[in-house]
Amino acid sequence: MIFPSAKHHPELIPYRGGIYFSFFNALNWQVAIGTPTVLFMQQLGANSFQVGLVFSWTFLLTPAQVLSTTLLSRYGYKKLTMAGWGARSFCLLVPIGLSILAPPSPVSWMINAMVVSTFIYCLLRAIGTSALTTWFYQLVPADLRGRYWATDQLTTGVAIGVSLLVYAMFFSFLPIYTAFILLYLIATLGALFAYQQLKKLPDAEKPKPISLEKVMTETPRLMTEPSFFRSYLWISVTFFCGITPLAPFAVYYLKASAGVSTSQVILLTMLTYVGLIVANIAMRKHMDHIGAKPFFKAAFLSYALISAAWIVFLYTGGKAYWTLPLLFFLQGAGSGFWNSANLSYLVKILPEHDRALPVSIHGAVMTFIGGCTPVLWGLFLKVPGETPAVDVPVFEGYYASLLVLCVALLFFIRRLPETAGPVGPIFQGSWVLRPFRAVATLVNLIEEEPEKDAAKKSDAGR
Repeated sequence: MIFPSAKHHPELIPYRGGIYFSFFNALNWQVAIGTPTVLFMQQLGANSFQVGLVFSWTFLLTPAQVLSTTLLSRYGYKKLTMAGWGARSFCLLVPIGLSILAPPSPVSWMINAMVVSTFIYCLLRAIGTSALTTWFYQLVPADLRGRYWATDQLTTGVAIGVSLLVYAMFFSFLPIYTAFILLYLIATLGALFAYQQLKKLPDAEKPKPISLEKVMTETPRLMTEPSFFRSYLWISVTFFCGITPLAPFAVYYLKASAGVSTSQVILLTMLTYVGLIVANIAMRKHMDHIGAKPFFKAAFLSYALISAAWIVFLYTGGKAYWTLPLLFFLQGAGSGFWNSANLSYLVKILPEHDRALPVSIHGAVMTFIGGCTPVLWGLFLKVPGETPAVDVPVFEGYYASLLVLCVALLFFIRRLPETAGPVGPIFQGSWVLRPFRAVATLVNLIEEEPEKDAAKKSDAGR
């Protein structure tokens, strides 16, 4: 049983609306801003620049998320979350309509319609995300959070795994546009059911925003003043710039240039989640004892190996299909290693009483600058003509640059200090299954509440 019940975690029953939300929400986001939308853009005839732009909207709209957090003190968590989550589901009507039209050849206005609708979806998502994580964190009492977030992660993983298997079957046995209609219908229903669960949850007390004066004065200082935080910030930005284009363009190349079927790409995507989950399980027992730096190295080595293997794969004509499952598994494992190590290390180098703003700056700078790279690489990867494809020599150049970058980062990460020991995570739950988008959820202008005060409010609200 994956949901709380009288026999299974009965203490979580008052908060199971949040668990239900995560389950249905996973059916939505993994289609709307994940691999299925990259595949749909390719099917419409989009070029690499347009694919990179659609994939990057989530990251490029981080500033909108920052600005949205300033509204929390006025409207509260629930209203702001529901406004974003409710409106964004209507954006999925666009790909459903385009799939019904089923264009036999590329039509520019259809591609542009997807670019615009995904932009609006991600904008509304940014508004909702600005409140969601902090809201849920305040709803659940401190002594139940571990079990809550573990259950949240389990239900989300089940939703992702089962749905991807179903989607692969759709693409194996149905006409491709019929399969896309079903995918986006399921995603739309997931959004509607998730919205209904949000309506049932109580609101939390409106937060105190960080003063804009503090943001304006502290942000330049934290980004430029010599410190371990500054060094780690720019290591993170460099790494994120290198790896962000990998996911969309690997999928785009396999479908557009290598002739891999849509159902096979979906199954490869599922292996990414498997690798991510395995990495998190492997780290859970060892992070407190050996620290974060060994897992940073594991992440850099994973992506270095992926880059080298892709260079060989592309240079030999893209025929060694047997290597793809391992590469996608490593991609998930590498992202899992980095995500957990990142969260652990941030806690260690920032003072607990003044952590909110530096964490937000780290997430905002990293995701925004890194989000620009799929757009830029998309321009270079374009091939002349209307046929969607990837410029293979340029793609080899991308992986060569990523290989060099990962090797260099292995040297720089060694220079950062760390003392091994247990730390409290910045976030938990289903965000672990989407590590790089999860970092963006840490971006807000909410003043952190002391843990003792938060515990008192949780006890009073029971």
